[in-house]
Parts: sequence; structure tokens; C-alpha cells
Amino acid sequence: MTQSVVVQVGQCGNQVGCRFWDLALREHAAVNKKGIYDEALSSFFRNIDTRSGGSGPDIYKGKICSLKARALLIDMEEGVVNEIIQGPLRDVFDSKQLITDVSGSGNNWAVGHKIYGCQYRENIVEKLRKTAEHCDCLQCFFIIHSMGGGTGSGLGTFVLNLLEEEFPEVYRFVTSVYPSGEDDVITSPYNSVLAMKELNEHADCVLPIENESLFEIVNKINQMINSGKLGSTVKQNSVVTSSAGSAKTQEKPFDAMNNIVANLLLNLTSSARFEGSLNMDLNEISMNLVPFPRLHYLVSSLTPLYTLADVNVPSRRLDQMFSDAFSRDHQLIQADPKHSLYLACALLVRGNVQVSDLRRNIERLKPSLHFVSWNQEGWKTGLCSVPPVGHSHSLLTLANNTCVKPTFTELKDRFMKLYKKKAHLHHYLQIDGMEQSCFSEAISSLSDLIEEYNELDATKGGPRIDPSRLKIAV
Repeated sequence: MTQSVVVQVGQCGNQVGCRFWDLALREHAAVNKKGIYDEALSSFFRNIDTRSGGSGPDIYKGKICSLKARALLIDMEEGVVNEIIQGPLRDVFDSKQLITDVSGSGNNWAVGHKIYGCQYRENIVEKLRKTAEHCDCLQCFFIIHSMGGGTGSGLGTFVLNLLEEEFPEVYRFVTSVYPSGEDDVITSPYNSVLAMKELNEHADCVLPIENESLFEIVNKINQMINSGKLGSTVKQNSVVTSSAGSAKTQEKPFDAMNNIVANLLLNLTSSARFEGSLNMDLNEISMNLVPFPRLHYLVSSLTPLYTLADVNVPSRRLDQMFSDAFSRDHQLIQADPKHSLYLACALLVRGNVQVSDLRRNIERLKPSLHFVSWNQEGWKTGLCSVPPVGHSHSLLTLANNTCVKPTFTELKDRFMKLYKKKAHLHHYLQIDGMEQSCFSEAISSLSDLIEEYNELDATKGGPRIDPSRLKIAV
């Protein structure tokens, strides 16, 4: 079994991360009835003897003593991290794996990247190394951050660069939450575009998530509850709509949205955590879905969206589940992959599903999807036998598709509106090491990315040309 480490940066990153750890523990508790520390748990949790103060070696056999998340929590405002370590999950995080400051990054990428990056570099490297030393076979780093704020975008991408320097062989998966057009952070287009340049250059895979999509999904769930369709099946203070299980019953505004992202991560990591007839390694996702190094942005869709025990939503029929996964309603960014070009597609299925079911549905869906001419069979499939709690099966689709282009184009337009007027630019340029060329390089990097997607889109609908084969002389 391999291990992965989660690095959560900034307010959004830590709130999403907190939901992930909560749901992961619930999922393992539902499966692991005897409380034995097994390989499934070791992929994301250490088992330590608290009597040694946590400094002793991990306990690999027998009962669970004290589980500690393989995580690093970073935020330059201490509020959210303090809330986590005083909340119901306080025992899951090792106090040695926290890095906080008090003043925050003031919604400024340059403060997070240039000031706090330099200030905390050694501390971050040391804590990353410590976390890595506790792994037998470290396979993957997951970074969770937002693009709009200062710490998430600036320090989040600084940590990404550090990971590439310190652990060049370990895969870097980034879950990036993109701001909506109505974002209340005026400088979020600057922060996002500056962060995009770093993601282009240093990530192996990026899962872009749009706040607007999450908001729409939560609204749909709430409408279904209020219309009575789910009324009798969703419990009060359900995990779907709140942070159930926490000491405070008061719902936090973003919990329901964060649960959806946490569910994405649960499904993405299910093959690493549980057995399956066709387990998909995390590195296989990057290997099979990223044909060009910069085009590593994967559109995710999820069905069911509310995969938790306290929602007794009747399971969708298997074939319907596959159709849902390719519909816009189930996507975590606002895009339309069906009318765009697929470079590759991965299906991660959980539950009692056969390989033949997968093949049948791929054949059924294939005619309606446009794949690049040189990768018509660009499907990667994974089967994990442990379904989400309370469901018989679930499906996560990861598509490398040119439909992410409008998200980037809109971001570029919002950036240019500010940049043409030089609005708020002085806040960035007064930071040591920050020059105007940083902005021009960042927008140039984003424009190049959009152009690469344009070039691929231009080949759509062209004749399918099978590459000629080597003739073998007999």
C-alpha cells in the first residue's frame, strides 16, 4: 500500500480539508467494524501510541491507538485552523503539523507567495520532510487551496513549487477552488491568474472547482428537500447540508459546498484506500489523462452528489448513473464537455459493479462524445469494491477536455478589466521581489494555455485518421 499526504492551505483549503478528514473517518468507521489499523487506513492515517507523545514509531499491527492524519495545515490567519484543532477533529491533527500566522495575506498573492513564502520556507520544508518520513511509500501530495484569496493562491502555489524541488518524484495533485464572477474579493482575478502560471508549470494534475457550480448543486439539493422529494430522507442537520457531528449544530455557510469537494476527494482516493478488482493508482490518472504537460486540468463530475449515510436517496440505476456523470448538472465546473473535445477520460467506479457494466456503458456513451483523432480509445477505468456509505455504487468521472477553456477565458477577461486600468496594482508592486513583469508573464502563460486548447478544438470534427503502421518485411 502507498501513502499520500494532504497539504491544506488558506481558509478555503483548510475548511475543505476538514470536511475530507471528517468524511474519510466516517467511511472507514463504516467498513472497519473491528477497529483494526489496516492498510486502507495507513494510506492517509498514521497509528501512533500517544503515551510516547507521538514521537514513537507507527504501530502497524492490531487495534487503532490514535489516528493522526497525514496532513499539513497552513494558514496565515489562525482562525480556521484554531477552530479545527478545538473542534471534534482535534485529536486527528498533530500539533507539530500546523503552520499559522495572525495577520493574513490581505487578499494579495504577492504577500502569500513572496513574503510568507520566504519567511516560512524552512519551516514548511521541515514539516513536509517529517510527514514524508512517516510514509513507507509516499506516492502523492494533495494540495487543497482556493485561487481567489492571498494565502491560498500565493502560499499555496509556493508550497507546490517547494514540493517539486524537494520531492520531484512524488505526484502533485492540486484541488483548486476558482472564484465566481460575483466574488467579493476585488483582487481575485489578479490572484487567480498569478496562481495559474504556477499551476501550469509545477502541478501534475489540477482539479478545477468553481464556486458557482457548487452553489448551484447545493441549491438543487435544498430545493429537493424543501419540495418534499428528499424531505423524509434527509435527516435534520444532515452531513449533506451541514457539519453534522460537530459540537456546534449551527451550520457554517460553506459546509454544504465543501462537502461536495470532500466527496470528490473521497472518490478520487478510494482506490488508494480500499481493495478493488480493477484498482487505479493515482499516478495512472496523470499517466493516462495528461498527454501534454501543461494540459493537466481535469473536469470532474460526481454521481450521486450526496453520497452519505444519512441521505436515503434511492440509488440511481447503474446506466442512469453513467448518463448523470456526463450531464452538466453533476459537474464541479460550469462547462459542457459533450460539445467539446476529449483528450482522455477516466471513470472511477465504487461498489458492486462489473467490468462488463463499465464496457457496456462506455460503448453506449462513446458515439455522443468527441475524442481527439489520435486517442479514440482514451478511456481509463478503475473499480473499487467498497461503495460510499449508504449507497450501492458511485461514479467519479475525470475528463481531460477542452471545455475548461471558457473558465480560463473568463478569468483572463476579468484580469484584463482590472489590469488595463492598473487598478490595485500598487498593492502588489510594493512587495519586495514583485515586478510588473510578473503580471505580464502570468497573463502570457494563461493566454498560451488558452491557445493550446484553441488549437486542439480546431481539429474537432476532422476526419479520423488512423496512423499508418510500420510495414514489416517478410
